[in-house]
Amino acid sequence: MYEILAITGITGKSGRAFAHELIRHQDIIRKMFPKGIRLLLHRERETDADILSCFDTERMYGDLDDEAFLGEAFLGVDTIVHIAGIHWSRPVVHAAANNFVRRMIMVHTTGIYSKYKEAGEEYRNIDDFVYMMSKSKNIILTILRPTMIYGTISDRNVASFIKMVDRLPVMPVVNNAEYELQPVHFLDLGRAYYDVLVNENITGGHDYILSGGEEITLRDMLIEMGAYLSKKMRFISVPFPIAYAGAWFFYLVSIGKIDLREKVQRLCEPRVYPHEEATRDFGYDPRTFRSAIGDEVREYLAATGRLRDDQREDGT
Repeated sequence: MYEILAITGITGKSGRAFAHELIRHQDIIRKMFPKGIRLLLHRERETDADILSCFDTERMYGDLDDEAFLGEAFLGVDTIVHIAGIHWSRPVVHAAANNFVRRMIMVHTTGIYSKYKEAGEEYRNIDDFVYMMSKSKNIILTILRPTMIYGTISDRNVASFIKMVDRLPVMPVVNNAEYELQPVHFLDLGRAYYDVLVNENITGGHDYILSGGEEITLRDMLIEMGAYLSKKMRFISVPFPIAYAGAWFFYLVSIGKIDLREKVQRLCEPRVYPHEEATRDFGYDPRTFRSAIGDEVREYLAATGRLRDDQREDGT
């Protein structure tokens, strides 16, 4: 039986949180994978040599769309935790199937539930391919579907809103931003990845939504950010038809080079998804946005040199 754990995306936000959980429970992980952990890294983007240094860890550098690289990387691998992103899932599962990998945990997206064609259809097609390949080779598969990930200023979601709230005198929104979201903190994801990994008898063969601890409108999210920035929020709302017409305008005048149409559509799409199955099966208990956003705003203030002593927590 193969005894290696392979991981992609370990240097990302939730990947680092997962690494922290592996280190915290290293005795358990060593017993599960006595031949160590193999990290698949991109040489130009993933250079942190200290991640999981306490383990017998092998690092392999290459591209996740390189068939030869993946074929070598998955030799002798028992389990893959694929965090790097759904867009590399096709080549990853194909290489896993060719190398007789026994189990895969793949971090995909709740974007499959989008009603808009391009956003949802691409993800559903990838999911279908992963299911098909896994079934054909009897791979034990678990797909995890996070919602909008936040928690550090390196995220490309909430961090962008924080900058806008800080810099703009008036916040432009569509339809008053009165649609609900359920953002999830990256630390909660890291813990969930670990819990899924070590509870194969329960989680193997199941898919899980990993959403945040509360449903909250974008408007209330922005107000919470403003409160931590000591800024009273002012909004200017654009009706959806006008915003969508503007997206069409840019699309036409740019001859298709600037296409914001679906982004505007999805901007007004509620994205609330229940995570009861994850709570039931492995105790998933994510934090609420209101309880966690302050840390990200403080990180932003620290990065801009504006964090006051009275805003610091735990001596940071």
